[in-house]
Amino acid sequence: MPNKRIETEGAPAAIGPYSQAVSAGGWLFCSGQIALDPDSGMLAGDGDVEVETRQVLKNLDAVLAQAGATRADVVKATVYLTDMNEFSKMNQIYAEYFEGSAPPARACIQAAALPRGVRVEIDFIARLREAL
Repeated sequence: MPNKRIETEGAPAAIGPYSQAVSAGGWLFCSGQIALDPDSGMLAGDGDVEVETRQVLKNLDAVLAQAGATRADVVKATVYLTDMNEFSKMNQIYAEYFEGSAPPARACIQAAALPRGVRVEIDFIARLREAL
């Protein structure tokens, strides 16, 4: 079965030669999302990592939904922060997002810089319930 590109207007359009997500072999690989509001194209949060994290997770929800998945299907997440001192603020919002389901395995990495000067970027790998 060939890879399938997943795209939704509920998340920001890719700003380069990549897909919002790709399904392959029963798995969904979501590209990293930043705090872009898909309706306005503007960054959310004005540098507030909590607001940014909420927007990032909202964007990822839209990508998951387009593929027929939910946050309960996420098995691996990678979080990129420009300042590890903001880990606890991001982590609180992240914990709320996965409340009620088993949180996925996760790595958190401090990055020197992220696109558009954001403070956080997150990507997901999810298991698809049905092959697309």
